[in-house]
Amino acid sequence: MDDLLGLEGRVVVVSGAGGGGIGTTVTAMAARAGATVIAVSRSKENLDEHVAPLAQQGLAVVPVAADASTDEGIAAVIERARRADGSLYGLVNVAGGAEPSTWMPSTRVTRGDWRKIFTDNLETAFFMSQAVAAELVAQQRPGSIVSISSISGMNTAPFHIAYGTAKAAIAAMTRTMALELAMSGIRVNAVAPGVTETAASRTYVDEDPDRDRQAIAMGRRGRPEEQAGAILFLLSDLSSYITGQTLLVDGGLDLKWSHLGADNTSLFLKDESFRAAIRRML
Repeated sequence: MDDLLGLEGRVVVVSGAGGGGIGTTVTAMAARAGATVIAVSRSKENLDEHVAPLAQQGLAVVPVAADASTDEGIAAVIERARRADGSLYGLVNVAGGAEPSTWMPSTRVTRGDWRKIFTDNLETAFFMSQAVAAELVAQQRPGSIVSISSISGMNTAPFHIAYGTAKAAIAAMTRTMALELAMSGIRVNAVAPGVTETAASRTYVDEDPDRDRQAIAMGRRGRPEEQAGAILFLLSDLSSYITGQTLLVDGGLDLKWSHLGADNTSLFLKDESFRAAIRRML
């Protein structure tokens, strides 16, 4: 019972580990559960700020500054994982997201906007998953891959079409890879967060407790550790008979989605012009 999660002596790669939100939190939790974590971020500064302190606490965390959207970056991550203590077992795809500047009507989305969102949120997750899966198959080892989708990929996402579509594709990718890899002992799942309190979300999400209470069944936003807990569950042996699933972790926002009125529109956007446009659609 000491190693209930089954992560002792295993190596887990976390992309998007340096932002101080979900990726950093799951890095810390996996390391505390006994894993050696390869913590990947494009930004060395972010790694120094958020991940290096975990290593200083004695946790088995290895910061790697690499761009997981490139073949060279992925190759560097896999090479570092090979040299880590323990055997490669898991991958958590957190890298992605969408800058507030990408929120726009569908009629204004450019090919450049579309490609950037898909590169950051879908291509990076797929090619990281491909690389880790290939390594596990070559070593004939079991493993677990968990990607981050979004409630925006499971419901309508006005003014967020590229992001919502990319996150919906994560769910499709998850199911197909799960079927292909099941007989190799590799499970593939995803978590779809709802509104979660992170530094990134505060740039575009209103601070409005009254709206939270009205729109979210549990009456509050999620915390990074709650998303990380769901990720760790799917990564670990506790979910050993689960594959191909996308777990919605949203405090019940989805339960009330179709009942939201005009004052609770588009995931609590700060931008009043978007709110006004959505009200006209309702």
